Amino acid sequence: MAEKVPIVIVDPEDYKNILQRLNDIEEKIEFTNSEIHQRYGKKLGRDIGILYGICAALMIVVVYLLLLLYPVIPNLQRILMRAIGL
Repeated sequence: MAEKVPIVIVDPEDYKNILQRLNDIEEKIEFTNSEIHQRYGKKLGRDIGILYGICAALMIVVVYLLLLLYPVIPNLQRILMRAIGL
């Protein structure tokens, strides 16, 4: 006994309506998905920007301290050598 594939006759207008509803649902899903990814990208960009800002600030502070302490370093070295006893 061979199985037959059932044949379904659908009204073309109903078929178009169903396809339109499916397309609408797919658009909503894609829009929601893109909004979620956009928010994630904004958060990631903010975090990377904060890290770059911290690195830049630390570099500026280190350069400033080096320039500020440059004339004092030889005197500081002599003071440390005397304290150690060399």
